[in-house]
Amino acid sequence: MKDLTVRLDYGELPEIFTCYGENVSPRIVYGPLDPAVKSLAVVAINPFEPGCTFTTWLICNIPPVVVVPPRIPKEKVIDLPFSAIQGMNDFGTIGYRGPCPKEGETHQITFKVYGLDSQLDLPGGFTKDELNAAMQGHVIQFGNTIAMYRR
Repeated sequence: MKDLTVRLDYGELPEIFTCYGENVSPRIVYGPLDPAVKSLAVVAINPFEPGCTFTTWLICNIPPVVVVPPRIPKEKVIDLPFSAIQGMNDFGTIGYRGPCPKEGETHQITFKVYGLDSQLDLPGGFTKDELNAAMQGHVIQFGNTIAMYRR
């Protein structure tokens, strides 16, 4: 598996990307992509929520582009800014949910990006277990980055 460089525009999430702001997804930049990558998946995890693998965003079948722009619509199937499918996060909703720490606390979001050798056969609203099972044997690149938010 090849490394994938993943970055955000900041190390500390601006409030717009949290529950105290607009709770919209941030821009994620990654690359270079291996020519064999046919689709990408992004998984966001907040280990400061209950359990240490609390999933706050699941999206897959992103075409091999090098930027996920901000403000991805919170729908199971999206057509803009590209076609993709989103899963059910651990809040029980579709789409990105940002950190929501109490006053004086810090939360961390880890954005994991998987370069896959195919599109995944998943319905909109898939679970993280379904995504993990579908990605088995298809991951050819991987990278992650972390952002913090302190309230």
